[in-house]
Amino acid sequence: MAAPKALRSCRWLLPPGCRGSSSGVSAPHWPRRALRSLAARFSDVESLLGWGADLARWNLRRKNAYYGYTKSLYGENVAASYYVLNQKGGVRFQGQDSWIRANWRGHFSWDFLQFKDVPLEAVDVSGSTINYEGLENLVRLKRLECLRLNDCTHIDDWCLSRLYVFQDSLRELSLSGCPQITERGLAALHPLKNLRHLDLSNLPSVDNRGLLRILLEEILPQCQVVGIDYEDGLETEHGPGKAKRQSTDQTHGGMSEQIDGGRDGGGNERANGEADGWRAQRMQ
Repeated sequence: MAAPKALRSCRWLLPPGCRGSSSGVSAPHWPRRALRSLAARFSDVESLLGWGADLARWNLRRKNAYYGYTKSLYGENVAASYYVLNQKGGVRFQGQDSWIRANWRGHFSWDFLQFKDVPLEAVDVSGSTINYEGLENLVRLKRLECLRLNDCTHIDDWCLSRLYVFQDSLRELSLSGCPQITERGLAALHPLKNLRHLDLSNLPSVDNRGLLRILLEEILPQCQVVGIDYEDGLETEHGPGKAKRQSTDQTHGGMSEQIDGGRDGGGNERANGEADGWRAQRMQ
């Protein structure tokens, strides 16, 4: 009797459609039930992922909200500093050698409140979630000289188009590691006539880097462009001892037309030298 009792107890492990019968007539029903259950679960997972994406967008908007209330209480410089420190960044005020920075947990000193009437001179929001809306907290800083936006995944060409407001003050700009920046956005930097240092290293979406550097040196003759060499984007290795030029005469000609509008002919001479080098290698 022990065996039949054990079998009767095991039947509860079967799907409901298969209990109490060994004929197999109801067998096809439980795979369909299982598939429906899995489909419902996948729908739940899809809904959960959609909810997570909505939450991420809401959190991004929250982090880049305009600090208007803080500005009304403490002024523009303190409000901008509060925004930057909440982004785990750092600020430096005019006449100060040390930076006020947030630690890795986002905690920071409130000493910046004592600089209510001191202009904000430098801002570092590298690696933060700053975006186009978040720049609204910075665009009114009339004496900002240094802006570091390294490794900011939400900084794009539209963001660079807002930097013209710093044309009278900005001297140092770092854009290293921003994946959404292209040459179109960099062309919008031409109003920054007082810029002295521009870091463009590790920009994966920028093509024709060498020619872009020539163009930037034409429109910003007083600026030192770093992170890009003249030969960048002109050749890639396709095999041992073999190199193939990527840039065509048409591309070079288009860039040269943009450079022709510059202030002097130094960029044109460099561009012509590049073209002569290409022709010599092709003839070989």
